[in-house]
Amino acid sequence: MTNASDERLRHRVLTGPDDRAFRERISVALDGGYVLRGGPALTFDGSPRATVAQALVLDPDGDQ
Repeated sequence: MTNASDERLRHRVLTGPDDRAFRERISVALDGGYVLRGGPALTFDGSPRATVAQALVLDPDGDQ
């Protein structure tokens, strides 16, 4: 039986500040069989740092 928390979702959206840690999270997802779905969305709250959202989907042709 598969635990629901262990099951990979077909679609996910990662969000966070536009920094190295966010880009590393995207890279890990790409290495894990996800592909980018559309471009990133950016928002600014008046501070110098942008918040980014990126949608990802499992690669239907992937073997992972």
